[in-house]
Amino acid sequence: MENKKILIITYYWPPAGGPGVQRWLKFVKYLPEFGWKPTVFIPENPSYPIIDETLEKDVPKNLEIIKTKIWEPYQLAEWFGKDNKKFKAGQFDVGGNQSWKSKISVWIRGNFFIPDARVFWVKPSVTFLKKYLKENHFDAFVTTGPPHSMHLIGLELKKEFPELKWIADFRDPWTEISYYQHLKLTKSADRKHRSLEQKVFEKADITLATSYTDAENFRKKGANAVCITNGYDVFPEQTIKSEDSGEKFVLSYIGVLEQLRNPEILWKVLGEMVQENTDFKNDFELRFVGKIDSKILEKIDSSALRNSVRNLGYLSHSEANLQMQASDVLMMTNFPNESSKGIIPGKIFEYLASGKEIISFGPKDSDVKKILMETHAGQHFSYDDSSMLKAFILEKYNDWKFGKLNVDTRDIVQFSRKNLTQKFSQIL
Repeated sequence: MENKKILIITYYWPPAGGPGVQRWLKFVKYLPEFGWKPTVFIPENPSYPIIDETLEKDVPKNLEIIKTKIWEPYQLAEWFGKDNKKFKAGQFDVGGNQSWKSKISVWIRGNFFIPDARVFWVKPSVTFLKKYLKENHFDAFVTTGPPHSMHLIGLELKKEFPELKWIADFRDPWTEISYYQHLKLTKSADRKHRSLEQKVFEKADITLATSYTDAENFRKKGANAVCITNGYDVFPEQTIKSEDSGEKFVLSYIGVLEQLRNPEILWKVLGEMVQENTDFKNDFELRFVGKIDSKILEKIDSSALRNSVRNLGYLSHSEANLQMQASDVLMMTNFPNESSKGIIPGKIFEYLASGKEIISFGPKDSDVKKILMETHAGQHFSYDDSSMLKAFILEKYNDWKFGKLNVDTRDIVQFSRKNLTQKFSQIL
């Protein structure tokens, strides 16, 4: 029997780096095993904030990829300097850290480019895809955001091709995302964001969420929402160099860390521990792999932790996975507010696959906490649990010191990319 055909409309694709590219790169890899032949539609000349050329080897050799040109307004905003570059990467300064340029940049982005600065790709993509879909048979199509302007392409295509099944994939929420409240929106801009989001929920045949809470919230807004989390793929058959492993008690953060998710409680507790415990100070290393906000690094550098930090900067995805395996404890953070309890950072699944202890920060009863409890992979803390946090780190350090730091994870196979793709194909 011939495979059914599915079109995936995405902004992020290799050589883009970062978490946004992983989800559909892996779905595309496994979909043919479950009866679906994917075609991917991407911009020809995108402005990616992070590049990871090693991911290009994961793109299936026989995959059909179609492209059209995109115009992005970031080139007009070069005078915003590093503030603009941060914003492209989904980060920006908050509170007292905001310069006047940053404030203007955020205001323009939120009020003029709705839903985001890739909105100028919508019309040319719709024109191109209407012609393409008339000439080529497909059974379903996917739009994946952010950028949520991808869903506006979906809205127009669904009008033209009502028989095509449309899956709107929300890797992050739209108006419920934590930084939405920092966009300095006018009332009319806020109404427009919410109205467009509502139309997507109502018109899409299926709305995919990456967390249980997000799926529930989308259903409350009228979406036919299903949760398919992110996941892990197989780790490369490599091991880290011996000099990078075993000599220090290594707590690593891998990924992007911005000011809105900064676990200041952890820096405070670790600072106290290196001052109180000479053995801990000599054995401990705080390792960063990825893009860490410069203001966070400056603050740590002026604290008691400054001599315990090793910042490796951005590494390729495969190198970052090797660093996970060379760590003893892996740390992840979420936004502190209750509305963010449904965010499940994609890195948790690769953390799970690494078999290392996980320490997590975020709202009290979060989806991440649920996963850590189910899999016995680590512990979740809110942003005010300092005494429990200190006791937990000390316990793990002592286990490491006596060679007893082992994690007995359970049921993580449900989060393998292959199993998640099978679940997606069943939903289709």
